[in-house]
Amino acid sequence: MKTKLIVTITLCISHFLFAQKEEVLLTINEEPIYVSEFKRVYEKNLDQIKDEEKDIDKNLNLFINYKLKLIDAYKLKLDTSKTYKSELKSYKNQLMTPYLHDDEFKKQMLKEAYERTVEEVRASHIVIAYPKNKQDNDTIALKQKIEKARQRVLNGEDFIKVAKEVSDDPSVKINGGDLGYFSAFRMVYQFEDVAYTTKIGEVSKPFSTRFGYHILKVTDKRKSRGEFEAAHILIRDLAEKGKSKIDSIYGLTKVGQAFEELAKTYSEDNGSAKYGGKLPRFGAGRMVLPFEDAVAALTKQGEISKPFKTQFGWHIVKLLNKYPVKSFKDLEEDLKRKIRTSNRGNLSTKRLISKLNGEYKPIENKALLKKVMNKEAFSSKDSTSVIYSIKDREIKLKDFLQFSQNKGYVPAQAIWSKFKDQEILNYYKDNLGNIFPEYKYTLQEYKDGLLLFDLMKMKVWNKSQKEDEALVSFFKKNKKKYKTEDIEKVRGEVINDYQKFLEDSWIKDLKSSNTIKVNKRVLKKVKKSYKQ
Repeated sequence: MKTKLIVTITLCISHFLFAQKEEVLLTINEEPIYVSEFKRVYEKNLDQIKDEEKDIDKNLNLFINYKLKLIDAYKLKLDTSKTYKSELKSYKNQLMTPYLHDDEFKKQMLKEAYERTVEEVRASHIVIAYPKNKQDNDTIALKQKIEKARQRVLNGEDFIKVAKEVSDDPSVKINGGDLGYFSAFRMVYQFEDVAYTTKIGEVSKPFSTRFGYHILKVTDKRKSRGEFEAAHILIRDLAEKGKSKIDSIYGLTKVGQAFEELAKTYSEDNGSAKYGGKLPRFGAGRMVLPFEDAVAALTKQGEISKPFKTQFGWHIVKLLNKYPVKSFKDLEEDLKRKIRTSNRGNLSTKRLISKLNGEYKPIENKALLKKVMNKEAFSSKDSTSVIYSIKDREIKLKDFLQFSQNKGYVPAQAIWSKFKDQEILNYYKDNLGNIFPEYKYTLQEYKDGLLLFDLMKMKVWNKSQKEDEALVSFFKKNKKKYKTEDIEKVRGEVINDYQKFLEDSWIKDLKSSNTIKVNKRVLKKVKKSYKQ
């Protein structure tokens, strides 16, 4: 609601720039206001307003009123309030978000995400997990351990054997490191990327994720099966007794007994039994492979499988629905959302930071940095020395030390890398207005809008709601207009009229207390340009 009112109050700023020499259209208290600013405001909604509302003189008067209100807002220091600063910061963060990504890279990510949605990969992995309080020397030890594991596999040892002996994945005892099939967004991006770029039968080079150091072996790739809805009946006994029981239940389905009722009566999966065996919708990697294969083999809705065995027991399944992978067009918005909310969403920003490093060519104080990395003692003078500079911006060692606080569990080199990324991005953010004029104008529009909203509340809206005596007095003076003795019958209309009266009186005071000079020669040229 507030945002709508801000847009209504403010004369919005156009994104169009005018290739002309800057001329001063008017001054307020000797401060120049240029033709280009008035044109941006005037042309913003020109196509959407009636011809009688396009009058230049009327719009110039509204523009002057707008400028006078802003002067009043700054005099009252409304821009210093905590609420204003907080709202502006929040909006600024939203506004700059599109500028913090590499657009071309985002398009590539979107294309790649769809390609990996229509193809599934099966891989086994070994992970050497980070210790809880990892240090730099831990990283070296982890790398060496995963390299040795890879070399054992390359030398001919069975991957499953090595995984069971080395991997820190708790599930390795059951699956031997086999993760089954998966597609886009099922794994952290670094893991997914290696899996899709490794050939079938090959073992990847070691790579890191937030969990530790990995190697993986790709065992298959196939076209995606999409997703399924299914119901099942589970008998947990893996022995002959369990087999006999599941066969008996299957026989009951063949003579017409309802699958759902049989699931409620006999299934030992307590989570799904009460729902007639119905399971949540699932795709590749959500279920153990024999279960997924059994469901995928069913072709018709309502078809029931023969009994089959998994590590959890004996099952029969009923196919409820199949959902093939949709077209790119149908999935595009969902893929964009997933990219934005997943860890791959940060990759576009990292690509931008890489570009900025090439453009800005920041400089490190290598001697001072070496001291810090080696944990050598340094003086108070060192703390005020420049450790990093980006063009005209100098960053002191004390800034890095403050950034490093409470990060003792992260390797020092990783902290330094994050600090540099942050500073590069901060420099870019602070200069966005010089790079993208449309960003500068939109931000200024919102700044002004917030101030005018608070100012109108103070000068007009609150007064019309709270000063009941003044409202009644205004009603009595204008009783002829309302044609009634009872203010309650026309309170809404009276409030609107009183607000206009308050605003007109306020504008009159502002015009008398500020010096306004319009350059008539330039105004004439502006009018002529629109007639043409």
